[in-house]
Amino acid sequence: MFYKDWEPIYEKIAKDFDFQIDSEKKSAELLDELLDKKKLFSLKRLEEIIYNKDIVIFGAGLSLEDSIAVNKNKIVNYVKISADGATSALLNRNISPDIIVTDLDGFVPDQIKANSNGSIIIIHAHGDNFSEIKKYVPKFKEDIIGSTQINPSPYENINNFGGFTDGDRAVFLASHFNAKKIYLIGFDFDGKIGKYSYPAKKDLNLKLKKLNWCKKLIELLIKNKGNIYYL
Repeated sequence: MFYKDWEPIYEKIAKDFDFQIDSEKKSAELLDELLDKKKLFSLKRLEEIIYNKDIVIFGAGLSLEDSIAVNKNKIVNYVKISADGATSALLNRNISPDIIVTDLDGFVPDQIKANSNGSIIIIHAHGDNFSEIKKYVPKFKEDIIGSTQINPSPYENINNFGGFTDGDRAVFLASHFNAKKIYLIGFDFDGKIGKYSYPAKKDLNLKLKKLNWCKKLIELLIKNKGNIYYL
């Protein structure tokens, strides 16, 4: 999905959450500036990793750990994308994600560790994570890609593949680069928050509202592409 297609969806989300564009831009500008000093991962190489491949995406829902155990042998040869806090669950089971999609509100030291061991890290800027960007981005080594939910064109190092929460942004990423099939693990929309979402740090009502949008956005992709499956 390109920004011209994403923009009308984002406008509805921004209105629903009362996002302030100045805050969104401030975080994007900071991330763009910090990424000037980093070794970025090329979009061409990212496309080569995803294009026409079977992808498994790990959300941070309550079912994550059990679903990893049940599907471990099945997913061994899939390209693995973790959504933020789900990275910690994978590392706890000696599974290295190929790609991490994060807005830096999970257990970031695990994401830094995974990145140092070869995971590509896609760091997202939004209006509420300015301080996390400032604190953590300098600690990542290389193979970084920046993302935003607003218009990316003013920024040299920032992209927008569509999506809102870490989980659905990972799905949009795989769809954008034309994955063959996309399998979802740990995506739960039953009103319960998994421990890898680190609920103690969050407004749970706001989290549930975001999960509702996550579900809507994934359903939109399923309707348009039809190659997304829940495991």
